[in-house]
This record gives sequence, structure tokens and C-alpha cells, in this order.
Amino acid sequence: MSNASEPSGSSPAEPRRDMRRVAIAVGIGNFMEWFDWGLYGFFATIIGAQFFADSSPVVGLLSALGVFAVGFVFRPIGGFVLGPIGDKYGRRVALSIAVLLMGFGTTMIGLLPTYAEIGIWAPILLVLMRCLQGFSTGGEATGANAFMVESAPGHQRGRYGSINSASSAAALLSASLLALWLTTGLSEDDLNSWGWRLPFILCAPLALAGLYLRLKLEDTPVFEHIKQEQEIDHSPLWRKIVRDRRPVLLTLAIGAVQGIGYYYLGTYAVNLLTVSVGLERADALALIAVALAIYIGFCVAAGFAIDRFGRRSVNLVGTLGFVLSLFPVFALLATGDGFLIVLGLTVLGLFQSLVSVSTVVLMVELFPSTSRASGSAFGFNFANVIFSGPGPYIAAWLAASTGSAVAPAGYLVVVSLLALPILYRWLPETKNRDLNSTDAVAHHQPSSRAKENSSA
Repeated sequence: MSNASEPSGSSPAEPRRDMRRVAIAVGIGNFMEWFDWGLYGFFATIIGAQFFADSSPVVGLLSALGVFAVGFVFRPIGGFVLGPIGDKYGRRVALSIAVLLMGFGTTMIGLLPTYAEIGIWAPILLVLMRCLQGFSTGGEATGANAFMVESAPGHQRGRYGSINSASSAAALLSASLLALWLTTGLSEDDLNSWGWRLPFILCAPLALAGLYLRLKLEDTPVFEHIKQEQEIDHSPLWRKIVRDRRPVLLTLAIGAVQGIGYYYLGTYAVNLLTVSVGLERADALALIAVALAIYIGFCVAAGFAIDRFGRRSVNLVGTLGFVLSLFPVFALLATGDGFLIVLGLTVLGLFQSLVSVSTVVLMVELFPSTSRASGSAFGFNFANVIFSGPGPYIAAWLAASTGSAVAPAGYLVVVSLLALPILYRWLPETKNRDLNSTDAVAHHQPSSRAKENSSA
């Protein structure tokens, strides 16, 4: 198996020109996907009151977050369908389908009647649209990662992979700023009756723009190589999963930590600050917007760190950082002080950026080229349905049942502690991985520095 740094034989000038188009098309589509998901999290309290019969704010929030978790159940189903499509027909085809379905589901949420208007059909339709969103996201997250990293020069995969993490954060930042503008610019009655719907409806033109840009792309050099060499794998999905079980297990571990941290920072924090800490929604959104802006910078820096120091060490530092910092971070959030809240979210964002960007690259490099979309989608989406999806609900339940805003930290700490021994024992260094390889990644590939030390 080759350890060539470059995934394709393109000239140095060609990848740079191609990568500008790839970064825009994949970044914008990825932005729209997470903008949609961020909106639901930021407006969860209002949605709970609009679509469920119980008028209690806590019960309404828990119901809305429960529907949020239901959407995650359909992520593996989306991965089962869109992952094999990406392996057989191309990454571009799978990504185009994903962005179209997400746009439809999100727009429909903005148009649904409330419980007061159609009764029980309101939450039923809401669940159906969330399931459609979950289905599409099951192919979007891993598909966008594969497209970006497979298209990047071999020595800059972390740098370009960070665009996906940064664009996701930019989407949440945009969603929070839009939610803040609506919250401060509209009366409470207007916001609750129709104002919250506007951002969801706005996703219709965004979806069409994302679809157009992705259809204009050529597929990745790696998939073109697969077609030229006639190496397309027509094996059933279950056989690919069994064959690639070690990469699937590792993706499950890194995906669980990354997913919970992301939703804590991106969507649950606003509910914690408003329901448990007692801040006004506008104040909470403003503080989270500041933290997300800082987090975007962290993601870019993490991409450079991953290219310099490798994927394994950066991911382990981020995961260990969660274990050591989460309880102090949530203690800062519980103070209700604006400066301390931003400080706590900044620490959370620092370790999340290390985990998130390394996860983007690892999910691509761990798998053979012929089963990459299927295998990574399976592992990552099951991590989301088992751990990340219930995360905001479990966090809200912990805060409500204990009466402590610090208690939700325990969930991510426990998951990180479970993941650490798996990652330390089995996570290989994939920095020099040849992305055209059809072989599974070696059990443990030491970093280049480790190789030098061992040969000295």
C-alpha cells in the first residue's frame, strides 16, 4: 500500500484552482445543512410550545428536544441509502440528494400548522419532517467530509477539512444571529406566532443554490480513480461493515465525542442558559454568537495543527480536554455572568475544534476508498443516534431533575472516558494515508516523527 501524500496525480496548481470551487460548493451546502439544524435547536422552546399540548416550558422543551433526537434515528437510514450511493455513483450524487431533501424538510417545518390549529397532526408532521432532515443529514455530514478531504492536496487535508467544521460553526453563528435579530426585533407574540418560521422558509432558496453548486462540480479524484480502475465495490453494506469493523468502531468512538460536544456548544447551550440559568433569550444568543465566532477561528487553527502534528495526537488531546474541563466549564455557565459564560464556551470550543476537525479527516482516512462513504456513514451516524442525538435531551433532563446547571457536563465526560481507552489503544496515525488505497488502514501507523525516532 502506498503512503503517498497526494491523493491524486494532479499538478500543484490544479488542486488549488479546483479546491476553491470545492470549498465553496461543499462549504455552502454544509453551511445550509447545519443552519437548518441550528435553527431547530435555537427555537426549541418556542417549537415545544407551538406543537405540543402541555403549556409547561420545561415539558415543552423536553418534547421539542425529544423530536430533535427522533431525527437522529433516521440518520443511519440515510447513511444506509446515501452512503452506498456515494460509493457506487459518486460523492457528488449523494451530496446533491442530501441537500435537496434537507431543504424540503426544513422549509416544511416553517409552514406547518400548530397544535392549536390541527391538533395531534401538528407534532406528527413535525416528527416526519425531522425524520426527513435526519435522513438527509445521514448522507451529508460524511459525504461532505469525503468530498473535501479526497479533493485536497495530501499535505493539506486538515486545512481543507477544517472548512467543513468552520462552515458548520458559521451556520450556527448565522442561525444564532438571525434568531437574536428576530428575538429583539419582534414582539414576543409576533415571534411565537410567525417570526420563528421565517428562517426555516429561507432555507428553500439556500437549498436550491446548494444543489446548483454541487451539480456543477466534478467528482473527487479518488472516485474518478475508482471508476477508471473499475474498482467499484458492489458488496452488500453488511459485508463492508464486517470487513471494515475496526474503522467503524473507531468512527463510532470519535463520532460520539464529537457529536455531543458539537450539539452542546451549538444548540443545547442556548436552552441551558435560558431555562436553567435564567438568562433572557436575546442575552443567551448574543453570548453564544461570540463564542461561535471564536470557535470558527479555533477550527482553522486546528486544521493546521492536524497537518503538522497528525490526527491521532490532536484528537486525543481534545477528548482528554473534555474530561478535565467540562465540569469547570459548566460551573462558569451556571454563574450567569456574561464574561464567565463566554470564557466557559471558549474553553469548550477549543477542545471541540480539536476533536471536530480531526474527526473530519480521520473518518475519510480510516476507510478504504471503495467503501469510504458507506463505512464512515454507518459508524458516524450510529454514534449520533446512540450518543449525540439523545445528548441535548439527556442534558436537559439532568438539569431539570437535579436542579443543577452543572449536571449536564457529566454526560459528555462519561462518553469521553469510555472513548479514550479505545482511541488510545486502536486509533492509528493516518497522516500519510494514500486515499486511493482499497486496503483497510493498518492497525497502528506511527507518525512520521515516531518513525524517525524508531529508526534512530
